[in-house]
Amino acid sequence: MPSLIPGYEYDIFISYRQKDNKGDGWVSEFVEALKTELESTFKEEISVYFDINPHDGLLETHDVDESLKEKLKCLVFIPIISRTYCDPKSFAWEHEFKAFVEQASHDQFGLKVKLPNGNVASRVLPVQIYDLDNNDTELCESIIGGVLRGIEFIYKSAGVNRPLRAKEDHPQDNVNNTYYRDQINKVANAVKEIITATKSAGQKEKEAGAKSRTEQSVLKQNHKTRNIIVASVILILVLLGFLVIPKLLKPTDEKVKSIAVLPFFNDSPDEENEYFINGIMDEVLNNLQAIKDLSVVSRTSVEQYRGKDKPSIPEIARKLNVNYIVEGSGQKYGNTFRLRVQLIDGNKDKHLWAESYEREILETRDIFQIQTTIAEAIASELEAAITPEEKQQIGKAPAASLDAYDAYLRALFFYERDGNEGEDTQKAIKEFQASISLDSTFALPWTYLSMCYWRLAATTISPEFIEAKRTAQKALELDPNSGVALVNIAELLDNEFDFAGADEKIKQALKIDPENQYVLRNAGRFFTKLGKIDESISYCKQALQTNPNNRTVLGYLIDALFYAGQLEAAMDTYIKYEELAYSRLQIYYKILLEQGNFNRIINEPVIEESGYFHDVFLAGAHLALGQTDEGEEIISRLIDENAPSYWIAFAYAYGNNPEKVNEWLEKSFDKRENDELTYIGVEPAFKKYRNEPAVRKILQEMNFPE
Repeated sequence: MPSLIPGYEYDIFISYRQKDNKGDGWVSEFVEALKTELESTFKEEISVYFDINPHDGLLETHDVDESLKEKLKCLVFIPIISRTYCDPKSFAWEHEFKAFVEQASHDQFGLKVKLPNGNVASRVLPVQIYDLDNNDTELCESIIGGVLRGIEFIYKSAGVNRPLRAKEDHPQDNVNNTYYRDQINKVANAVKEIITATKSAGQKEKEAGAKSRTEQSVLKQNHKTRNIIVASVILILVLLGFLVIPKLLKPTDEKVKSIAVLPFFNDSPDEENEYFINGIMDEVLNNLQAIKDLSVVSRTSVEQYRGKDKPSIPEIARKLNVNYIVEGSGQKYGNTFRLRVQLIDGNKDKHLWAESYEREILETRDIFQIQTTIAEAIASELEAAITPEEKQQIGKAPAASLDAYDAYLRALFFYERDGNEGEDTQKAIKEFQASISLDSTFALPWTYLSMCYWRLAATTISPEFIEAKRTAQKALELDPNSGVALVNIAELLDNEFDFAGADEKIKQALKIDPENQYVLRNAGRFFTKLGKIDESISYCKQALQTNPNNRTVLGYLIDALFYAGQLEAAMDTYIKYEELAYSRLQIYYKILLEQGNFNRIINEPVIEESGYFHDVFLAGAHLALGQTDEGEEIISRLIDENAPSYWIAFAYAYGNNPEKVNEWLEKSFDKRENDELTYIGVEPAFKKYRNEPAVRKILQEMNFPE
């Protein structure tokens, strides 16, 4: 079957070493999976050249015959890059890889094509199945004339570096966090982008050819006119030479447009103006996140780099896995503010763009215009495509009142800081309420006010929870298309045991804002409670892709792995969590209990910040070892200290006293300790008690999904 574009033999040419298809037939399986994916990606039939028995060695008598040259006339060349493929003595390397690059570089489209969004892509689409040595990487890059940037099918764990399989035994152990099915989809999507670009270029060339033929007919009729036109064309070509050729000679930066916006530094003499500088940084970050062509790290992940005492720019870029860093500093004097922002190449520590702004604040648009200008300038510098919808979104002022917006920024500062044993939350509530009183149609303060009340609520029957739900519903009324507002109300619904309602809101949020890290991480958290293992792990890992060190997401991923029974992966992730100077002893002790490391819990020194949790798990460990007296003594202490009933039932669960488990779970349900109870359906500690009458009754009254 011929290519979609006349003059080409195939749409796709698959090049590989025969060594890489022996054994489990990895390449053959990949080709079949890709063909299936292409059928659901393209309306047209896509032709793929794949030789099941390719030459695997190059002899002195070998040459690329005319039939192979014809077959290499393809739109997309996919080399399966392995450690054996990178061999200048191999047939695939010399007569397929190098031959295609040479041939494509001189055909009508060239080796690189411009995509509809303005980015540039190579017609060589590497599929990499091993991490390469530096020498092999440099060898590949010397042929393609740029960075080796393909789609990876690599499984890596301790001491392991091999091709990713379609059906992995332990996918959670893959440190690359990639899934075979997702990678196949990425290849098909990349193929579609390249072929769409070549078809578009071919159509333009065809139209240009038709126009040229018409002009030739006219020229034959009028020799004088021809001379004038020829002279004009020459003049135009000369002008184009001055204007276009320098741009063609300029190397294309094809690096992923991944960005971290570091906390802006407050240069104001008044420390209280920090809230204002933080607010500017937040809006710049939000505006950049609204541009889909950019990959922007969340606020939570960059907060660790606040202040001037932080690592070097290249080190921060490496830790956050980004190519670009945005830094800023600002001053505020009364109603005037000064701001300096700079964009830095994170790998080279090289300044790409910088600008200073000074503005008197008379109304809210004075602030938003600057924030919009900054985002657009950064996007322009990185040649990121901005859709009209995105441009409208980043230019939209969230509040009409300057005073309302100022109060919101103050509130957000206290909400994010969240210290002083609840004092900051109370201050945040006061400022959010002030913002709402000044502009009741401003949706964001309503959402965050709900989160503040939910933070303070002990149970679902407390006044704080009731107020959290009221304000959440108001926020959703004002902005029904807010993924954050939808997720916020979903959390409240699942704590009321309205799992169906929460599921509806979560799915709605995923549809509206599928790349929002807050939406993804909370979807993962919700599906963990329901025991939907694949969904919970997948959404948490998606949320981590642009924010690999995000504290909250890592915590939710540990939960997802733990409740999926993947204890080793959960502990490995927790170790990474601790390496980032985070601590969450509750899940740490849970993992140890399920692993049977009871003596470790008993013998490890008490960590001060563990609170009553250490006693809960210490009691469980003693009971699991049959040390009933020691366990009962610790539980008596927990009861005297008014520890939550749920955790007393949890400790008893590791002994052999179902009556006590039932008794304390019923007390927990009566008190509506719902945040903990929503995990009862998946909590391994209660697994052997789920057929107990009291536990079954609680699950039924919770409407817990079967």
